Amino acid sequence: PLPPAGAAAPAEPPTHPCGARSLSPPRCWLRSNPYQAHPLRDGVRRYLQLPADQTVLILHAKVAQKSYGNEKRFFCPPPCVYLSGPGWKLKQEQIKARDVGEAGFRVCGYMGLDSMGSSLMETQKLSFEEQPDAKGFSCAKALYISDTDKRKHFRLVLRLFFSNGQEIGTFHSKLIKVISKPSQKKQSLKNTDLCISSGSKVSLFNRLRSQTVSTRYLSVEGGAFIASARQWAAFTLHLADGCCARSEFPLREGYIRYGSVVQLVCTATGITLPPLIIRKVMKQYAMLDVDEPISQLHKCAFQFQGSDRMYLCLSTEKVIQFQASPCPKESNRELLNDGSCWTIISTETVEYTFSESLACVREPVSPVPLIAALQLTGGGDVAMLEVQGEYFHAHLKVWFGDVEAETMYRSPKSLVCVVPDISAFGSDWRWLRYPLTVPLLLIRDDGLIYSSSFTFTYTPEQSCVPGQQVLSNVPQDSDKLLDSIHQEFTRTNFHLFMQN
Repeated sequence: PLPPAGAAAPAEPPTHPCGARSLSPPRCWLRSNPYQAHPLRDGVRRYLQLPADQTVLILHAKVAQKSYGNEKRFFCPPPCVYLSGPGWKLKQEQIKARDVGEAGFRVCGYMGLDSMGSSLMETQKLSFEEQPDAKGFSCAKALYISDTDKRKHFRLVLRLFFSNGQEIGTFHSKLIKVISKPSQKKQSLKNTDLCISSGSKVSLFNRLRSQTVSTRYLSVEGGAFIASARQWAAFTLHLADGCCARSEFPLREGYIRYGSVVQLVCTATGITLPPLIIRKVMKQYAMLDVDEPISQLHKCAFQFQGSDRMYLCLSTEKVIQFQASPCPKESNRELLNDGSCWTIISTETVEYTFSESLACVREPVSPVPLIAALQLTGGGDVAMLEVQGEYFHAHLKVWFGDVEAETMYRSPKSLVCVVPDISAFGSDWRWLRYPLTVPLLLIRDDGLIYSSSFTFTYTPEQSCVPGQQVLSNVPQDSDKLLDSIHQEFTRTNFHLFMQN
């Protein structure tokens, strides 16, 4: 699997004392007593030891081709939903205990476009089936956007229910761009909406003789690449150095062009194909001399680097290598078979995670907040953390591990909280020798927990432990930020920094 992308550098702090962008708390805020008992704290500690999360994962294409007249161009690949996490089984036991005689436990849902009304007749019903890895899976194969819809962008809306009629919540996809048809013109980097950049996620599918029923998607199953008629995988597409070894390929930035060496990495399993040269396909020929940016829904082929005209190919449900035939009259072309011609499209993933383990919640879990970034600032006698993202509301509190922080709701995209003192965690922090990292949680008033991938780290002064080296992830250019925060925490001899 690829290493995670490097954490973004912290935002530039305000200069102090002049020119500062203050996030000082209102006077009505009170610093909490770190030793005061909190009714939720014990429950949060139990959750942190054994998280019982419920995750809803939505996979969908980044663009959708518009339908015209009576023709219905169904979204390809079809939007998929995966349900995972131990919290679903825990919820099943709670429902069975509460609703005596409840026959079985199922999750069902409806998916449609965000312009549709509330009537479930206008959406597609989803029935979830359990996979070998215990995840629930379903997909919406019959969604399309008609020519009467004049929007350039839209979102998918997913509504989930339990089999007893209880609503789970409403979940949205990311924005999807509407296109009329694949662009036949040479793409210009001045208009990058349809170009595919290195490091982005893509899906590959194949249609034999252009028949919809024969569509196969490149996927991964049992540790091997397959061509599936039911499920598709998202792959991270990287530009790679043409001279690199397979196991150690340096990543490059920029837009993918035909003739480039690329690496396809499955986002779910981390399994990687060997380095490939991506070729443009025209009338079943691989064009060897084309050097232009790749566009959405283009036909392309993947030649194995260093091979003798060997291409990535499907044969029924197997993924194999196919040797192309040279063209005697045109040396810049190679003849492919149908199974070697793939259609490429960018994809998006949005993941919603929540836990009802602390409360038997009957209200919908939505809106589920999504954290996108953190911004740490110092001012006055406190350090402040701004949490940036989507779907925030006034009933959320930020928690640093099992410590609640004073939180102020600013907008659906921003929460601001006071960073708790290190002593709030109850350890003998004066002798802390190693960085202390705590997870960031958002907890609703009724005890519903929204976890995140973000953490906050308290780092001890290296000078406080003579002769001992303390590892730190603080970059050299962040001294200004650390100094401004250190002024407010001199008595504890601690620096603070955040990491994703």
